[in-house]
Amino acid sequence: MLQRQNILRTLLFVVFFSIGTAALAGSILRDDLLRYYRNKQLLRSAEESLSRLESLIADYDALLKQLEENPNLLERIAPATLGTEPADANTVYPKVTAEQLDAARKVLAEDLEQQPSRAEMPDWIARCSEPSKRIILFLAGALLILISFICFGPAKQSPREQ
Repeated sequence: MLQRQNILRTLLFVVFFSIGTAALAGSILRDDLLRYYRNKQLLRSAEESLSRLESLIADYDALLKQLEENPNLLERIAPATLGTEPADANTVYPKVTAEQLDAARKVLAEDLEQQPSRAEMPDWIARCSEPSKRIILFLAGALLILISFICFGPAKQSPREQ
């Protein structure tokens, strides 16, 4: 019976102490957690920008390679790129208006905005950032640690048991 009581006492001590320590640490380390998640988010956005730049570089390298292999390609894409009139009267070139380009840019921008950001700050950190809730969290953690030591600490032996 005494063995079970000690196991239950130890288990309750560990639970109360762990929860209290986590609450206390969360309230104290809030600034570090905020900085960590902001840095993580900045790192993700930098990695995404880097991957977009690498993709553009690969596209331009492929275009330069095609231009080196086929010099006539430059004559075909120059009028469309520079906006000049084509030299060949028998060739049809598509005319793109500024409105169509703006619409295409908007669609591409919306696609980039809709990509989920995987490193968003958790809601519980945002809630714990409020000063009143941070103080309450600190006091609740300290109280749980005190309760665990007072109520579930080692049992005092009576003089008869010693």
